[in-house]
Amino acid sequence: MDAIPILKLDDVLLLSIQVDLSDQTALAMQDALAERITATGARGVVIDITALEIVDSFIGRILATTASVSRLLDADTVVVGMRPAVAITLVELGLSLGEVRTALNLEKGLALLRRAWAAGADPSRSIAPLLRAPESQ
Repeated sequence: MDAIPILKLDDVLLLSIQVDLSDQTALAMQDALAERITATGARGVVIDITALEIVDSFIGRILATTASVSRLLDADTVVVGMRPAVAITLVELGLSLGEVRTALNLEKGLALLRRAWAAGADPSRSIAPLLRAPESQ
């Protein structure tokens, strides 16, 4: 079983999934992340799935559950790097990622977290307004 490394960048934990996830690896990742959030007090989690070519319904549910667990531990989660084929597959499967926020890449995911924190966003509400460009004054 391949372990997914969890890197700490300031107050954010980064999981970069570089292997196809087996069910066991995905569950181990979820447990390890919960432990790291608790140990580090991280405010955010970015899960990079750029290398994943396939996300089945189980992995999709694990991503949603992982985000929920993180939220309960007071850390916001953003999934980055979703390929178009993966997004299409998730929609075709009728799989909702729930409250999971997504961004195109790591840079945009980190920016999304920072804007949400700066605005004092309530994670139970949509942060869609935060994604718009700032209005000129």
